[in-house]
Amino acid sequence: MIPLVTFRLSGYVRSHRIFQPVLGLLAVLSIIYATGVPAGGELPSYSDSAGILMLVFAWAARGLLDNEPDEQRLIAITAVGRRRELVAGLLAALLLTGALALVAVVFPLFVGFAETPGGADLGYGAGLHLLAVLAGTALGALTSRPVLASPAASAAVLVGGYMAILLLSSASPWASVPVLDWMNAAHHHELPDRLGVIVASALAWSAAGLAGYAAVRRVRG
Repeated sequence: MIPLVTFRLSGYVRSHRIFQPVLGLLAVLSIIYATGVPAGGELPSYSDSAGILMLVFAWAARGLLDNEPDEQRLIAITAVGRRRELVAGLLAALLLTGALALVAVVFPLFVGFAETPGGADLGYGAGLHLLAVLAGTALGALTSRPVLASPAASAAVLVGGYMAILLLSSASPWASVPVLDWMNAAHHHELPDRLGVIVASALAWSAAGLAGYAAVRRVRG
């Protein structure tokens, strides 16, 4: 499992496709923290970063899962089994998106914040980015080539899926991954009180997305 995960990550890096999500990450961080964040605005900034970067995480996960040729994926399935090959791909995608999220959490500590946030705000910010990683990876997996063969359709569904998440999350925290809900809660200093619902909803939708990907992959190979 570990060699297969390492193999997929190294192959993605060597393909230079990694520059696409990295540039997207840097662009988002530059916009959010361009003017500096005054004291007290750290958690709202983190919540915005996590919500916007979900699309970047999805793009990165999709790119990694798309990077492997179909023939090579079939060889891996033959060598280690369908389940292990599937899990290895998802683990590689989670490690990639997790690394991008780590940059997003650490970057403003040196560049964007006027003051270093307290431990609670830093923990909340890291937790929101983790939820974005899980949801983004699920969305990226569902739009990867093993599910959608057409690159154009894949890109359209990825962006459209993200927009649908935003629209539905404005109606109810349970309607989709509650991106706008956690942004609103952070900006109104209500995140600790609403965190339970936000986490439960985000985890449930992420798990459903990953399960859907696993089910489709079992059918299509």
